[in-house]
Amino acid sequence: MTDQLLVGTSEGSTLVDSFGRAITYVRVSVTDRCDFRCVYCMAEDMAFLPRRELLTIEELDRLCSAFIEMGTRKIRITGGEPLVRRDIIGLFRSLSQYLEAGTLQEMTLTTNGSQLARFADELASCGVRRINVSLDTLDPGRFKAITRRGDLDRVLSGIDAAQRAGLSVKINVVALKGVNEDEFEPMVRWAHGRSMGITFIEVMPLGEIETARIDQHLSLMKVRAQLARRFSLQETDYRTGGPARYVRVGETGGLIGFITPLTHNFCETCNRVRVTCTGRLYMCLGHEDAADLRTPLRASEGNGLLNAAIREAITRKPKGHDFIIDRSNRVPAVARHMSVTGG
Repeated sequence: MTDQLLVGTSEGSTLVDSFGRAITYVRVSVTDRCDFRCVYCMAEDMAFLPRRELLTIEELDRLCSAFIEMGTRKIRITGGEPLVRRDIIGLFRSLSQYLEAGTLQEMTLTTNGSQLARFADELASCGVRRINVSLDTLDPGRFKAITRRGDLDRVLSGIDAAQRAGLSVKINVVALKGVNEDEFEPMVRWAHGRSMGITFIEVMPLGEIETARIDQHLSLMKVRAQLARRFSLQETDYRTGGPARYVRVGETGGLIGFITPLTHNFCETCNRVRVTCTGRLYMCLGHEDAADLRTPLRASEGNGLLNAAIREAITRKPKGHDFIIDRSNRVPAVARHMSVTGG
């Protein structure tokens, strides 16, 4: 790292798209691999990328540093499952210098929780303060069916370790029609009883899987209506920088988030882009247009080519996504799996 990258970013270097949205939040996937095979995310027999195609930890570090230099204030590390990536703590440790310098406001993580018991203390020591844990059920048998190979007790132990380490935990629940509809109320009570927020997410049409998306999709309007029969939901302007819209539960005091890419387009204030583990920059989760950052990253030791590629790509960020799930079109809106782009 150079001292130059620790200098505060000027307003003129902030990334702004053609619709005037400042891009200050980057989600970086460090691997497409995962130790689960969740039924809405992956095919059971996944073909993962050759390891040689993935950016090295050093390249990921340099790429994140370039974004920070251009005004990124929040970085979320994702996968696949990011904590299965070898030497991943080295990336967190290197990026922590920007937290200490104040040029990065937050570094967060989305995880399935399987490796949290092992890494929670180290994540906290690197300046991670808040994490999202993907957890769709509290029933062990149902958890095994959804993840195909996960161990619920191991995930719950990981959440325990994260909270002991001082990490704020938010639970992400994918709403699956006919699968976990009966658990929404008890999961809210469980999460809030442990001082954790909870966010419900609609199924996204990304990648071919064995089940048709229409058979999995459950509108969060229905989920919210179901919860409103059990709780008093109070509107709030609370935001974390992501796409969720939050309500507060009168009975518990906790927050419920709703991410609704299908029933409500949340693109008008989008400040996010995603980088894959191979260095492809996706300006929108719901579009195939992407920019190759690996080539300029490896073409020079300086960041001139890389910075130019990032700036050009941001000009192509679309106004919104085009996610659609219906009976007439059973092909996914986007061919790549969620594990490729990152959560």
